[in-house]
Amino acid sequence: MSKTVEVRGVKIGEGIPKIIVPIVAKTKEEILAAAASFAGVRYDIVEWRVDWFDGVFDFAQVEDVLKDLRPALGDKPILFTFRTSKEGGEKAIEADAYAELNKKAAATGLVDMVDVEAFTGDEIVKDIIAGAHAAGVKVVASNHDFFKTPDKDDIVGRLCKMQELGADIPKIAVMPQNKKDVLTLLAATEEMATNHADRPIITMSMAGTGLISRLCGEVFGSAATFGAVGKVSAPGQMNAKDLDTVLKLIDASM
Repeated sequence: MSKTVEVRGVKIGEGIPKIIVPIVAKTKEEILAAAASFAGVRYDIVEWRVDWFDGVFDFAQVEDVLKDLRPALGDKPILFTFRTSKEGGEKAIEADAYAELNKKAAATGLVDMVDVEAFTGDEIVKDIIAGAHAAGVKVVASNHDFFKTPDKDDIVGRLCKMQELGADIPKIAVMPQNKKDVLTLLAATEEMATNHADRPIITMSMAGTGLISRLCGEVFGSAATFGAVGKVSAPGQMNAKDLDTVLKLIDASM
């Protein structure tokens, strides 16, 4: 059985896959409005996609948003994510600035997890992970392929590499070009979760074709899934309320 990762009482890696809701907004006002819109929706974790934020390259502005976002979300864990343009995000960033941003965010005490793109370079990734861990912050290592689905062994290998680098939760998202690609992702998920993982993993096949992969994590071994309230942050994301319904139905029938 994989070990769980606990943030603010949310146990990732046991029971129903956890629902992560993204905030994708350009201004502080829009970010806080998005947080307010989550009231009445059942979800587990908020991902602040900070690459969308206009003030992201001025850390004082980032910290200013976090100081208001933290209380606005009550006790929900915050995952701090700068998704780079090379992995489907909104902005490009130099590796040194990327490391500094993530380490500074972790050190504020206002976020619970940071996302680190696993193939940024081993030394930089290890540096960010060490900085986050020193601040008591968990790390999601991520990799995204918006064009294709690598073969099963490649997917498993990437997830294993994230474990070796010290990430608390390895995560991969891939794009299916056909239905068989979705099966490849699910087979890789099952193999990783059953044979290699000693911590929770998150996997998904994107777009409409891959939607099923966002729903059946409890069956195959993916510990969390992304659901939208308002604006989606990736192709194929479902509305969080509908997602919650489906996850509970599957859980009740297992």
